[in-house]
Amino acid sequence: MTATQLEAVVPTAITGKRKGALSRLLRRPLGLSALIVLGLLILLAIFGPLTTSHSPTYSSLNFVNAPPGTPGWPLGADQNGHDIWARIVASMQVSLISAVIGAGVGIVLGSVFGLIAGYAGKRVDSVTEWVFSLLMTFPSLILVIVLYPITGGAYQWTMFIFGFFLAPSIFRLVRNLVVGVRNELYVDAARVSGLSTRRILSRHILYVIRGPIVISAAFLASAAIGVQAGLAFLGFGSTTTPNFGGMTSDAFLNIYSYPIQLVWPSLFLALLNGSLVLLGNAYRDALAAPQAKSKKQPTDAKTTVPPVKHSGTSPERGGLLRIRDLWVRYPQPDGSSKDVVRGISLDVASGEIVGLVGESGSGKTQTGFSILGLLPPEAHVHAAALDLAGDSLLTKDQAGLRALRGSVIAYIPQEPMSNLDPSFTVGSQLVEGLSKAMSRREAKATVLQLLARVGIADPLRTFASYPHQISGGMAQRVLIAGAVATRPKLLIADEPTTALDVTVQAEILDLLRDLQGEYGMGVLLITHNFGVVADLCDRVLVMRSGELVESGDVRSIFHQPQHEYTQELIASILDEETIRTDEPLVSTSVEETR
Repeated sequence: MTATQLEAVVPTAITGKRKGALSRLLRRPLGLSALIVLGLLILLAIFGPLTTSHSPTYSSLNFVNAPPGTPGWPLGADQNGHDIWARIVASMQVSLISAVIGAGVGIVLGSVFGLIAGYAGKRVDSVTEWVFSLLMTFPSLILVIVLYPITGGAYQWTMFIFGFFLAPSIFRLVRNLVVGVRNELYVDAARVSGLSTRRILSRHILYVIRGPIVISAAFLASAAIGVQAGLAFLGFGSTTTPNFGGMTSDAFLNIYSYPIQLVWPSLFLALLNGSLVLLGNAYRDALAAPQAKSKKQPTDAKTTVPPVKHSGTSPERGGLLRIRDLWVRYPQPDGSSKDVVRGISLDVASGEIVGLVGESGSGKTQTGFSILGLLPPEAHVHAAALDLAGDSLLTKDQAGLRALRGSVIAYIPQEPMSNLDPSFTVGSQLVEGLSKAMSRREAKATVLQLLARVGIADPLRTFASYPHQISGGMAQRVLIAGAVATRPKLLIADEPTTALDVTVQAEILDLLRDLQGEYGMGVLLITHNFGVVADLCDRVLVMRSGELVESGDVRSIFHQPQHEYTQELIASILDEETIRTDEPLVSTSVEETR
């Protein structure tokens, strides 16, 4: 399976939730309020010392238990004559540093080893799982207290040690998330494209799963702050470093005489922990927002999308490819499901070119990959009929589908340069596909003939070249040669000209038309461009949001489009001077139809 093939069918269930999460968070009152409070507390920790009149360790016997509002002592003083405001600012710094160290160590360790364990395989997974499970069995707080003599009471070292005990929860989270996405098609695409494991993990997998990690980071930071304050309250910490735990402990001694002293550390500690927890919850809700919205789409779509107009073909028309009531569904993390293809029916006859048109996300490629049998394992495919050359694809296992690919059905992807393995020459990759049907010498001769047939001037040189040594147009011709090498009955072309310049686009379309006529193939052309459809196709089917909204022959659709969406697509490539007349459609390039 090639890189673009894999990227084309990746479900948007995970990546779609991440998009715009921050903007949705800012539109939520809870999230915005938590973010503002947390930001103000951070600013207080950074710039607060500029607002204090005394050092947090300064003590004055003249101001012992001074009430709030005393000149120079805005929140008063404690029983030791310390400025409460100065100690609040210093305690905020200690709490934030504790959060960064404790949560940071846990997230870094858990994420790194979780990525490795989830991606590497069973052996590495088993070892790391055992190590982190063992770490979870230790009583973290007791060990932190036992190690108190070693840390010398420094909260930084205490939080560093505590971070190791926070790592297992992140490890399990990240490991499970990676296991869920490591076999996704975009990951395989990155692997096939030659990216290193480190780059795949950092740029692809970690980027996708970052949302739950960010949420967990907020809760771990809150836990680290609470543990640091709790240990200090119990007396396990430096007596010279102000912190909320120590201030609370001191205030308890005066709770009956000066209860106000207990309010200040408790209030600021509650604000800090509360803002972190609420921010994590709000971010979680922001990520889940698109899911809640999508649940209503099927019902709304059924009431707003008009029935499919089959102006060019009867629903019962037979032929090379026959699809009836095709549904493609993906499970969602919350237990619901998302339909990306909803009840479409289509036919492709031998020697016919059918265009499947729609914007990105309309379900075109999902339909194509349903025919190819290349959807990811979690995809649920249901159809009343899915027949190719009189053979039902619904009854085929993976071995049966592999036998059909190449001999009966072939595929031309978009982004040609991403679909050729950079580690092997062009010729070796094409010969590999024919080596089962003939000897390598015969396969090489056949490939050279095909390279010449698709318009490559120097087939032998191209045969010996690596993908980076040829142009994008030549790479697309190479992929076309590979697709038609076994003379398939059905050719699925997914945006075959998208990545090419205008001149090369026209040449590729002419080549496809010639090869289709020469070999008598049926062609399903997946595209978003009605210009390509007008240039190449006999019939056209228009998809939107997973549904087939209109179908018919090209002339009828261009003359009298019935659906508003079809009219918009045609309007995007035609102006008043280029509307077609009753004369036969002429061959034009993609740009000439604009």
